[in-house]
Amino acid sequence: MEASAGMVAGSHRRNELVRIRHDSDSGSKPLKNLNGQTCQICGDNVGLTAASDVFVACNECAFPVCRPCYEYERKDGTQCCPQCKTRYKRHKGSPRVEGDEDEEDVDDLENEFDYAQGHSKARRQWQGEDVDLSSSSRHESQPPIPLLANGHTVSGEIPCATPDNQSVRTTSGPLGPSEKNVSSSPYIDPRQPVPVRIVDPTKDLNSYGLGNVDWKERVESWKLKQEKNVMQMTSRYPEGKGDIEGTGSNGEELQMADDARQPLSRVVPISSSHLIPYRVVIILRLIILCFFLQYRTTHPVKDAYPLWLTSVICEIWFALSWLLDQFPKWSPINRETFLDRLALRYDREGEPSQLAPVDVFVSTVDPLKEPPLVTANTVLSILAVDYPVDKVACYVSDDGSAMLTFEALSETAEFARKWVPFCKKHNIEPRAPEFYFAQKIDYLKDKIQPSFVKERRAMKREYEEFKVRINALVAKAQKMPEEGWTMQDGTPWPGNNPRDHPGMIQVFLGHSGGLDTDGNELPRLIYVSREKRPGFQHHKKAGAMNALIRVSAVLTNGAFLLNVDCDHYFNNSKALKEAMCFLMDPILGKKTCYVQFPQRFDGIDLHDRYANRNIVFFDINLKGLDGIQGPVYVGTGCCFNRQALYGYDPVLTEADLEPNIIVKSCCGSRKKGKSGNKKYIDNKRAAKRTESTIPIFNMEDIEEGVEGYDDERSLLMSQKSLEKRFGQSPVFIAATFMELGGIPPSTNPAILLKEAIHVISCGYEDKTEWGKEIGWIYGSVTEDILTGFKMHARGWISIYCMPPRPAFKGSAPINLSDRLNQVLRWALGSIEILLSRHCPIWYGYKGRLKLLERLAYINTIVYPLTSIPLLAYCTLPAFCLLTGKFIIPEAHKQLC
Repeated sequence: MEASAGMVAGSHRRNELVRIRHDSDSGSKPLKNLNGQTCQICGDNVGLTAASDVFVACNECAFPVCRPCYEYERKDGTQCCPQCKTRYKRHKGSPRVEGDEDEEDVDDLENEFDYAQGHSKARRQWQGEDVDLSSSSRHESQPPIPLLANGHTVSGEIPCATPDNQSVRTTSGPLGPSEKNVSSSPYIDPRQPVPVRIVDPTKDLNSYGLGNVDWKERVESWKLKQEKNVMQMTSRYPEGKGDIEGTGSNGEELQMADDARQPLSRVVPISSSHLIPYRVVIILRLIILCFFLQYRTTHPVKDAYPLWLTSVICEIWFALSWLLDQFPKWSPINRETFLDRLALRYDREGEPSQLAPVDVFVSTVDPLKEPPLVTANTVLSILAVDYPVDKVACYVSDDGSAMLTFEALSETAEFARKWVPFCKKHNIEPRAPEFYFAQKIDYLKDKIQPSFVKERRAMKREYEEFKVRINALVAKAQKMPEEGWTMQDGTPWPGNNPRDHPGMIQVFLGHSGGLDTDGNELPRLIYVSREKRPGFQHHKKAGAMNALIRVSAVLTNGAFLLNVDCDHYFNNSKALKEAMCFLMDPILGKKTCYVQFPQRFDGIDLHDRYANRNIVFFDINLKGLDGIQGPVYVGTGCCFNRQALYGYDPVLTEADLEPNIIVKSCCGSRKKGKSGNKKYIDNKRAAKRTESTIPIFNMEDIEEGVEGYDDERSLLMSQKSLEKRFGQSPVFIAATFMELGGIPPSTNPAILLKEAIHVISCGYEDKTEWGKEIGWIYGSVTEDILTGFKMHARGWISIYCMPPRPAFKGSAPINLSDRLNQVLRWALGSIEILLSRHCPIWYGYKGRLKLLERLAYINTIVYPLTSIPLLAYCTLPAFCLLTGKFIIPEAHKQLC
């Protein structure tokens, strides 16, 4: 979908699709088609097997590794897959190494994929009986679509789905795709048997291409590349920093830079000199509190029994509230990220960036309460972020369908063509012009170049003119004409009635319409206003965010989502890379649902009279939760894993599947040998596959369909289950299975426009799981707490990222009235969760929510109730003075 395509408005139920201010019908700019796989270690082609299949080294994650690197890793390396850390199993024809004797069924590849025993058996094996995938089994036997190459993002646009082509298939199974199939045919028929390379150990291995001269030359070439990396690492870390390891082929140790295994972040424990005194104080206060409550409960005052009982109940409540607040802060941690390692692994200079695509959401409702100039600064900071431009898309949700927001966004897109190249040329911070130009610069102290001074002054004049245009639009919008707003070409504004209007989409900046003044491409900027009709429940902000999830999946489908409020701008242009250090980590990223950044504010008075900074919450509480299962979601400044929002379960490791401390104390340790440990882990993984909160489809039903009916019947059942979960959009359903993000190429832009309008229609969520199990959860005005709790209950973890330079800054309430309204809204939302079925007190005990994390959520929802005992306790002294009775026994009566 291009920026020149004009605005699209329509209603799916009314079968309307109108294109406003259309400029051209040219197709979108095609991207480079990926037709092969590259070894992620040496950079050579993965190569084919004797059966013309792509060589797959790891049967768990299919991480692209060529045969020479696979053999080297098994013989002289770590013997593990660089991505999932699973030990490589011996393929037939490979020499045995130490540890192969301990593996079970290592040579049973023929039986594992034996299609001669019947087609239904092979189908069941691919559907998860013999392949250990994630708990929700989301990749097996779904309705044939485009093949996605392992280790590469596929960008472009989704092709038109037909009744014969509406299934989903990934290459993350035990066998990768055939390379010739990638180039010749973009689809795979799951009903066809999978060819398996069979190597006869009695034959000479040279006949299979192993041990020949070409193989030795490739190994030597790979060693030379590693030596080159060592030199680069030595220059990068002159003091010996960095992980350098490796050995030669003849026992001679070779220093190699093992970039693929370097962690992208690390946990920095709190100093014991600070942490131990803090814990000692908590324990001492707890002991004193126990003695105090014991005295108060065992010494009643009979003359003033009602007053005494009220005071004791209040004191017990205060004690419980204190415990709920203190114990989740028992093990706080800090985290440190390594942006240089992220660049070495995913964003090398001179090579195409392998960073994951990110969709950024900005939500706004009323431009008169949320000034368009503030929203414009937020959008400009997003467009100028330090991230590959083809990997960023900014979606602005206008839930008030205001023409003022639309026109302001149009002006913002034009100013971005000048502002973005200025930011990237001079590497300025922050990249929101209002706050950048408000900074005071010492031209002599900072050694500013004269050329920069001239360009800065010229850009400031451009920004002042931009502000004048925005303020003129605001002044014009103060009074709406009787006939309603009209666009520049005379077309009536579709959103004149904010409660009854069609869905609207406008791409301001895109592939062909997003060039800056230097001729470079800009990130996509897309305006979205979902359809609203009377009689439908729209669920306020949560509904708007869910609409953005769907429309972004259809248009760009970034692997990760970041949402900010319209008044929270990017204060740190590297914020996205900070989040990617966790979300793209090969181990940590598979179980991380979101990365939460702290909220920081501008314009707070010196004494912070309204406590807007929330220092205790953001600097202490969330650090404590980060040491347990992760911080709560606070509604803005949060980068999500899209798969977590779709309701899928995380990919858990063996350590994650171990029993918790309560189970260990009751059942004892499970050090009963290797076989017993393996059996326990297998049982837990099987349980996770079957205990998913809302499974995509019932595997037993699919197997019965395969056995009793034909394959079309089985595929139809799975398709209906997917539609019941995600809604009736084949394009969106196809996008949900692309974990790496991006959409397949060769899609008709008209199909994208129609599907995008369809997924933001007001009736799309009817009879689906939206707002119940997937997306932002409905049922509370504090949808952020509820959404994060549902993810943690499934076993996901979250990360608290506090870079040295604050990632985001926003606007805080500047008067008491706004502050009280904000606190009241939070309190009402907590009470709504307390009275709902998602209450942490009784919900999610079958999941993997940790005990201290549950206590933190309980404290979050019950804190408003503390106002009741607090009010009662404050009135007790007045009652005592008026009645002459006291809540504590008198001293002489105790002596008697």
